Amino acid sequence: MQLKVWNRQGEEVGTLEVADEVFGLEPNVPVIHQTMLAQLANRRAGTASTKTRGEVRGSTVKIRRQKGTGRARQGSNRAPHRTGGGVVFGPKPRDFSQRIPKRMRRLAIRSVLSAKAADGELKVVEDLAVERPRTKDVQAMLEALGATRSVLLVTGEPDRTLFLSARNIPRSKTIPAAYLNVLDMLQHRDLVMSVDAVRKAEALWGGERATRRRAAVPAGE
Repeated sequence: MQLKVWNRQGEEVGTLEVADEVFGLEPNVPVIHQTMLAQLANRRAGTASTKTRGEVRGSTVKIRRQKGTGRARQGSNRAPHRTGGGVVFGPKPRDFSQRIPKRMRRLAIRSVLSAKAADGELKVVEDLAVERPRTKDVQAMLEALGATRSVLLVTGEPDRTLFLSARNIPRSKTIPAAYLNVLDMLQHRDLVMSVDAVRKAEALWGGERATRRRAAVPAGE
């Protein structure tokens, strides 16, 4: 399939032939959903902890005798219904991480890329490099491209100058193509990629790596 290529002024300057298995795939929604949930779960620290009635500090002596007072029966101060008592079903430290098979993760990334391309939310730019850190230049480029709501900027290689230029723009994020993931793409409406980033994505998730269980790592990694 072909994608339109734009310049930094928002003008269409040509087309780019891209791999169908990366940008022209029928999106697999269940795989996208499962991968997104796994990423969210893997972000959880799992350090929340509460104490049971056996762990809180306090006396185990019965508050008052069982009968004869006309009042309700009570146990110790550690009981869950008492102020300062233990928690009945509170959280304990645990591991929330989920393992996603590599082929499933790759399929999810290709599915989101294909969905973005089909919905017109993917913009391919000749070059995203900037000469010096300046937010105004990147903001003007995004306005020219019509990507003003929320945008994910993807470069072929890590670009610190672009990162510094775009970090103050609300609802924007800059990452290299090798760090492209499902959650970041779903959390941003527009996806702006350089031509180098598109080729990097094809090398990482296209070709044999889209079908084989284990494929060779592309050159340069």
